[in-house]
Amino acid sequence: MPNTPALVLPFSQIRKADLPQVGGKGANLGEMYNSGIPVPNGFVVTAQAYEYVIAHNNLQDTIIKIIRETDVKNQKQLEKASITIQRLIHTADIPKELSDDIISHYESLKQGDKFPLVAVRSSATAEDLPDASFAGQQESYLDIKGDANVIQAVRKAWASLWGARAIFYRATKGYDHFKVLLAVPIQLMVQSDISGVVFSVNPVSRNKNQIVVEAVWGLGDYMVQGVVNPDHYIVSKEDFSIHSRQFMPQQVMEVRKFPSGVKKVKVPESKINQRKLTDDQVIEVAKLSAKIHQHYFFPQDSEFAIENGKLYVVQTRPITTLDMGKGEEKITEKQLDGLKQILQGEPASFGIGAGKVVMIKTAREIDKVKEGDVLVTEMTAPDFVPAMKRASAIVTDKGGQTSHAAIVSRELGIPAVVGTKIATRTLSKNQTISVNGATGAIFNGLPVKKQDQAAHVATFEDVPKTATRVYVNLGEPDLAPIVAQGNADGVGLLRAEFMMAQIGTHPKKMIRDGKEKQFIERLANSLAQFTFSFGNRPVVYRATDFKTNEYKNLIGGKDYEPNEPNPMLGYRGCYRYISDESVFNLELEAIKMVRNKWGYKNLHLMIPFVRTVDELIKVKRIIAASGLSRSESFKLWMMVEIPSNVILLEDFIKAGIDGVSIGSNDLTMLILGTDRDNETVAQEFDERNPAVLWALEHVVKTAAKNNVTCSLCGQAASLYPDLVEKLVGWGITSVSVSPDAVDAVRRNVAGIEKRLLK
Repeated sequence: MPNTPALVLPFSQIRKADLPQVGGKGANLGEMYNSGIPVPNGFVVTAQAYEYVIAHNNLQDTIIKIIRETDVKNQKQLEKASITIQRLIHTADIPKELSDDIISHYESLKQGDKFPLVAVRSSATAEDLPDASFAGQQESYLDIKGDANVIQAVRKAWASLWGARAIFYRATKGYDHFKVLLAVPIQLMVQSDISGVVFSVNPVSRNKNQIVVEAVWGLGDYMVQGVVNPDHYIVSKEDFSIHSRQFMPQQVMEVRKFPSGVKKVKVPESKINQRKLTDDQVIEVAKLSAKIHQHYFFPQDSEFAIENGKLYVVQTRPITTLDMGKGEEKITEKQLDGLKQILQGEPASFGIGAGKVVMIKTAREIDKVKEGDVLVTEMTAPDFVPAMKRASAIVTDKGGQTSHAAIVSRELGIPAVVGTKIATRTLSKNQTISVNGATGAIFNGLPVKKQDQAAHVATFEDVPKTATRVYVNLGEPDLAPIVAQGNADGVGLLRAEFMMAQIGTHPKKMIRDGKEKQFIERLANSLAQFTFSFGNRPVVYRATDFKTNEYKNLIGGKDYEPNEPNPMLGYRGCYRYISDESVFNLELEAIKMVRNKWGYKNLHLMIPFVRTVDELIKVKRIIAASGLSRSESFKLWMMVEIPSNVILLEDFIKAGIDGVSIGSNDLTMLILGTDRDNETVAQEFDERNPAVLWALEHVVKTAAKNNVTCSLCGQAASLYPDLVEKLVGWGITSVSVSPDAVDAVRRNVAGIEKRLLK
């Protein structure tokens, strides 16, 4: 074969410029290998080798004839054509000089091991390019050992170029089938204890200042297939701090069992509820991703594996979906106002889609999905792609942000929500739903028609930074992992009441029954969901502020709570802790467990409804006696919600607190003497009343004067942009709002700060 290009190249001789010879995966592997990225050694059977075999066997004209006679939109015809062409490849003759070259490189791949285990992958020359990327087109073959098996795996890889989904993809993209060649990277196997994917920018929110890391036990195929949901981490690029964490229990994993191949096994009991990566490992992966991004000057989607504690990168490719659909949304978030949310899943592909629910279980049913339907399934597979392309949105029970459904949906520009767990059981055939792929929320019904006025479509990326912190109010642990992925600077108000209600039994009854430890552990586990999810950001826990009528609703509550004519002004808040320390001590023990035993130092404490300075001093003694002391890593806040807090604020501050949070709801009611829940007088309730505004200004300025932080955690910041302008002007350090208001309030604050600077 005189003047023939190299048919086999080792990684050491490959750079990214060699893409026409080795395809996207091969070029990336060689480039990384030669740039000091920890890539397992290997070589590539080049695209010219594939081209040589096609020519040697005179297959091109035959294949062209088969494709011309096939309607690729007809699934049955497409599959028949695929099978016929693949049979031709499987039986084609491979010239001896080529097979000898492959075997020679294979046998010299690992010193001391003539027949090492290798992965045989597919690398199409039009795959993994900045304008084309498609997950799962061609096949990979793992745990291949021995000369004959390597040659056979290469043959299978060539044939996979003619799989049904690959033919469909090229046809819809307009690629010439014979200008797309296939190279075959062959690489030493990594026996993965942990597998994962890392994105050098956030592929869902399009936030270029975030790195997303996902990981599972065992091999990564189950993550892509959606069989298991991965742990999910968001890391800030600025300082490599962890922005958010999301843990997923894992019951099964895929492992390699040579010579039988991959095998599904149960995750050991001790690992089911154990996170896959330590914080240090998450940061190590994130830094490596940033390095790869910097090297390629383009956002990267990289696969990694950890074997015996050592990190390897097994492939990388460009993220091609960041700009798809941007500014072209047919449905805005404004149009979802008034619809009832019925499901929550993982946000997977940006945008909002709506339509009729069509459920399918297997690829044989994809013809059921018509243009504009919402495809609902347990999890997608590569053969679902034609139906996915027709869908207005995609919803799955299983999978994370790196599952097949998520990756392909982003490639196609179709909104998607994955990992709902119950969509196929909850939704019904022909039901109409709206799917927000940016937030993971699914709503009953169709969006309202567009109004004449423009409606802003929020993205995480376009939310500006502000000097004034914007926190979120939360109380339900299950919401923490989703909300934490957003733009809140932390949790400014973590309500105890919902967690108490989940426990369900009055804490005094649990003490009487000798179940103090159970109470502490359950509360601590709930608190840890917030502290874990919010990474390095602060979580301010407001100690229990149940009123007597609310405590009575708990099991055993009637035995311990007095009857009060006005519970709002009764036995609640700080006074309760002082009068009976036992329940408060349970809360303090739970805080200590989260901070000291589990190491989440981002948890802080806020005391509600403190009527007098003397009460504050006494409750501080109880806190100190428990072993919790104010420090740089543990702050003590006080709610300002009683007129006495406003009038004597300097005295409260001198007693020793790190910050205050204005509870504008209770404070407004107590200043105006108005019960906002009483419809007869509710119209008198207004946080913008001059008396309330005087109190707010006094609190904010007094806090600033005494160098303590000041926040506002009532609904006023969400409702009244003009009030926020006053608060920022007075010098408030933060506001804390409901999850759905975080981005809007931040934009408002950013505009205010900009005007103030001018």
